[in-house]
Amino acid sequence: MAKTAISPTRAENYPEWYQQVIKGADLAENSDVRGCMVIKPWGYAIWENIQRRLDTMFKATGHENAYFPLFIPMSFLEKEAEHVEGFAKECAVVTHHRLEPDGKGGLQPAPSAKLDEPLIVRPTSETIIGATFARWVQSYRDLPILINQWANVVRWELRTRMFLRTTEFLWQEGHTVHATEEEARAETRQMLDVYAQFAEQHMAMPVIKGEKTAGERFPGAVATYSIEAMMQDRKALQAGTSHFLGQNFAKAQDIKFQNQAGEVQLAWTTSWGVSTRLVGGLIMTHADDDGLVLPPKLAPAHVVVLPMYKSDEERAEVLKYVGELKSGLEAQQYDGEPVRVRIDDRDLRGGDKKWQWVRRGVPLRVEIGPRDLADGAFPVSRRDSSERGPKMSAAQFIEAAPGLLAEIQQSLFDRANAERQAATQTIDSLKDFDAFFAEGAPGGLAYCHFTDGPEMEAHCKALKVTPRCVPIDGEAEAGKCIFSGAPSEKRALFARAY
Repeated sequence: MAKTAISPTRAENYPEWYQQVIKGADLAENSDVRGCMVIKPWGYAIWENIQRRLDTMFKATGHENAYFPLFIPMSFLEKEAEHVEGFAKECAVVTHHRLEPDGKGGLQPAPSAKLDEPLIVRPTSETIIGATFARWVQSYRDLPILINQWANVVRWELRTRMFLRTTEFLWQEGHTVHATEEEARAETRQMLDVYAQFAEQHMAMPVIKGEKTAGERFPGAVATYSIEAMMQDRKALQAGTSHFLGQNFAKAQDIKFQNQAGEVQLAWTTSWGVSTRLVGGLIMTHADDDGLVLPPKLAPAHVVVLPMYKSDEERAEVLKYVGELKSGLEAQQYDGEPVRVRIDDRDLRGGDKKWQWVRRGVPLRVEIGPRDLADGAFPVSRRDSSERGPKMSAAQFIEAAPGLLAEIQQSLFDRANAERQAATQTIDSLKDFDAFFAEGAPGGLAYCHFTDGPEMEAHCKALKVTPRCVPIDGEAEAGKCIFSGAPSEKRALFARAY
């Protein structure tokens, strides 16, 4: 068997492979706080690129950034019954504002410092932001309000996995207020489209846009839309959500405005968000048994240059050449930005350095030593291919680099899309559904006629399958629910999921 940089391989133990890719790429590590992680510089640089590009897309659609409190009074959550019920089991609660010695050499919450009202550490911000919007909105002239927040949130998870599900994670949450239902619904769909465009064009991760079934809807929302991606183990990943909240939160938080006729009306609101879960999706969409594979648009470095030498004289000559190469590459543009180049001149064995950067997923890698200088050319390695590429001169590589990066970006999307198509089936019987998701079967994505009811819920729960969404692009099609036999007009997407 061929030796791989990551052990175990995907085929041997997918969950452990995922953890080892994170470790091998130096993305993150578990912290001293249960369920929380330390995001290391390489992992955070990927998140920064995600954040930067999404932030540009949000602002291009008219949104502005703001920041709201980390702490939410418990009474705010209680105002929206469905919302508090949905998050109650995940809330971290602050009850005291001071510590004091416990008389045994330790500390305890000071009884005299008990808060009059407990504070919830932000699990999501609809209620606190809604209370703020109620002060901001008086007239139709104040609308729409289009706000985004980059923040951290806390949801007390029992089972955690780095990037995919942690007690504390980073995200953005958009919150908007509108004068009409039509405007709010248009906003909800617009932001879903932004997420889908980002996932496919920047992450090279194909997604399906759809509406969640009632049982999968965000607590308190009228409608929830999501983008769903398929990972290499054929499980689905919810990669972003956009919620039409109707007037539910406006009613709870008293968000009202005077319309052009002078009448007082309840506003219509939305919320939408993605999180550091996208980094997990990036790993599980593209990584291989040698480690991370990064789409160039999100890679902290597009090119890594590894200088090789044995003497001080060779070092000076090679580093001069490498420095000129770096300058030439950085003068080139890829996707509207300068090509990002790293030179790794650490005092490490060449093989060790090479495999570190392979595991980190840098799209293009070149190793340059005295012999390459003498030849006037060096080999170029692409991370999306196991084969070493042809030799190029510095001038040839500088000219070719943007095109190579574009090829890699497209090849990663095409590969992921082909894998998804191969794992997708249209299923019309419960027998075939059970066989598709049977223990030991490869599984994947299944399109099935359905009715949202107890029969579907019970059957899916037994197989650990969930209805991911009802695809927006799906056409009306007469059929029968495979679970109840009732008439059905559309298919839903079913899968096992993270």
